[in-house]
Amino acid sequence: MAGHSKWSQIKRKKGANDKKRSAMYSKHIRAIGAAVRSGGSGDPSGNLALKNAIAAAKTDTVPVDNIDNAIKRALGAEAGAAEFKEVTYEGYGPGGTAIFIEALTDNVNRTVADIRAVFNKRGGSLGTSGSVAWQFEKKGVLLLRDTAEAVQEIAIEHGAEDIQESDEGLEISTGPADLYAVQEALSGAGYEIENAALTMVPNVLVAVEGDDARKLLVVIDALEELDDVQNVYSNADLPEDEEEA
Repeated sequence: MAGHSKWSQIKRKKGANDKKRSAMYSKHIRAIGAAVRSGGSGDPSGNLALKNAIAAAKTDTVPVDNIDNAIKRALGAEAGAAEFKEVTYEGYGPGGTAIFIEALTDNVNRTVADIRAVFNKRGGSLGTSGSVAWQFEKKGVLLLRDTAEAVQEIAIEHGAEDIQESDEGLEISTGPADLYAVQEALSGAGYEIENAALTMVPNVLVAVEGDDARKLLVVIDALEELDDVQNVYSNADLPEDEEEA
């Protein structure tokens, strides 16, 4: 969730119960299968979408066997198997926040109806195409605990655009095409990466507190629970105690 502390996002994922973790794994498996079919290859070195999907799955600790099996199933899929397409939706949440949603679906009508129902029930509204997308930019983001100067030098050398240091570590931003060059350079140098993923980063943050902050998290959680929804981003700047709740 862009706008939230990326470190808090990791904590929330690691603290997820078994049911939520299973749902998260299923989303990654779906994304991997779709990437294989759309890219026409099970080899991530020649299929960037698959490489992205595998990296995201590994970041969320999806077992390697599950990833390999998903690729094999996609390669052996029979004609007539469900075809998933990538779609995006935009909306507004509590506190005047912008919400950008990435989904992978075999039934667009079902997906948009489910998303609209969440907004109607939890607060906010579904917007039109382009209504909030302009407020976000696709970036690669890496998180590392190590804040050594050598880490920063390697990242800059391989394409990092921005580096932010906090008590928890480094947050490195890259252009979408440079994410894996930076990731591989740091991994090859022996540095442990906590998280590496393509994400939608808001250009400007909107401060949200109190009831609006709690309501926004309810909306985001409900959207993320939808089977077709892969990622939910907001431009909210939430208090740390709300992020980690």
